Amino acid sequence: MNDYIQTMRRMIGHETLLTVGCGAIIEDEYGRILLQHRTDADVWGIPGGVMEIGETFLETLEREVYEETNLKIYHPQLFGLYSGKKGLTQYANGDKVYSIQIIFHVREFEGELKRNNESRELRFLHNNELPPNINPHQAPFIYDWVEGVSTPIIK
Repeated sequence: MNDYIQTMRRMIGHETLLTVGCGAIIEDEYGRILLQHRTDADVWGIPGGVMEIGETFLETLEREVYEETNLKIYHPQLFGLYSGKKGLTQYANGDKVYSIQIIFHVREFEGELKRNNESRELRFLHNNELPPNINPHQAPFIYDWVEGVSTPIIK
């Protein structure tokens, strides 16, 4: 958890905190999407995370993707802006979050996949191989990718 979120939690307790997240739909040359099996929940999702104070969207995206996958990404394109009720989360400890998500599509990257402590597994999957336990908060953009929805998407 970054310092900003910890500071805010001390001030507001479990009340709803507004966060901005950036994530990457990383697609390889075979048309497969990179998914991360999380250690904190038995769900699969895309690499990404919460913006830190002073960061740009792209800085957040590049930092989070590198931290979670060891990949350096190039030329990310805006995929979609996601808001609404699906962005509301309450964690087991009672903390509530409303997250606005800026999602990018990435087709150019380099590096060897290496998971960190947030990942059980990293795997490229075809759209017909997606596991049933997709992160419900990320399902809208993952399934928009599967369906080939025109981008950028604003929801």
